[in-house]
Formats: sequence, structure tokens, C-alpha cells
Amino acid sequence: MKTLYLLRHAKSDWGDSSLKDFDRPLNDRGWKAAKAIGHEMRERELVPDLVLLSPAVRTKETLARAEEGFGGKLNAVEDRAIYLAETETLVELVRRAPADAARLLIVGHNPGMHELVLVLSNGPNELREEVAHKFPTGAMAEITFDVEDWPDVASGTGRLRSFVKPRDL
Repeated sequence: MKTLYLLRHAKSDWGDSSLKDFDRPLNDRGWKAAKAIGHEMRERELVPDLVLLSPAVRTKETLARAEEGFGGKLNAVEDRAIYLAETETLVELVRRAPADAARLLIVGHNPGMHELVLVLSNGPNELREEVAHKFPTGAMAEITFDVEDWPDVASGTGRLRSFVKPRDL
């Protein structure tokens, strides 16, 4: 069994128009949301073995604040390929995940996070319809796969087990 968590970065600050997209930080609401998601991860015992992280400022800040809420550091590796990645790129990253990482967290951006949930999970069901409607900033999806190895993950083979939005916490 493999578990994939997908976390969209929290709400970013658009106040400084001189910043490049890559360099936008979180706003106050984003900081609070990311910490709340981290706390929820701890409460639900959603503990990733490995975190793959876009190197954009807002994703790094999302993870840092989530770790505060979680109560500890997570094993994270930055991967430039995640920044504004196409769905196919994200699927390949999942398939290339280390075999010893049974639970993988990807912290990234939309539309990639949104589309990846829809591509990998089967449906229809209420959670999937909720994700299809909107994958808001700071939200996290949990998908499980009845496979032994990450390369066996394929479209429609995952079960969407949870979808957590900061406004619900």
C-alpha cells in the first residue's frame, strides 16, 4: 500500500508587484492555514516518509509553517520540476519516488495538484466531486494505492480518502 498526500501551497501575498511569481511569500491568512493543516496532519497521523517540495518561496513557507503545526521537521527534498508542473510531470515524479517511502507528500501548485488528484483517483464519489469543484490554497488530499511500488501507480487506480481545506479547520 502506498499513500500520496498532495498539498497546495497556502494563500500567497500579491502586495508587492515587483516580485516574480516564484518569489511570492505567504500572506497572514496563508501562514495560519498552513499551520492548521500541519496540526491536522498530526491529529490524523498523516506522517509522510518523504516530502517533495517545489522550491518556490510560497511552497517552502507552507511546509515550514505546516511543520510548526505538526510539531516537527519532515524529511523534505526540493525539486524544481514541481514548480508549475504539468500533470504528466507530477505523475512521473510519483512513479519515481523511492521504494522505501510508503507515504509521499508533494507540496506544489495548481493547476497541477488539482489535476493530479483527478487523474490518479477513481470515482465518482463525494470527495472527488468536491475536489473537481475546487482545490483551494492550503488544501490537502490523501490518496491511497493498492500497489507495492510507486511505478505501479496509474491513472484512476487511487482511492481519495480525505480532502482537508483550511476553512474547515
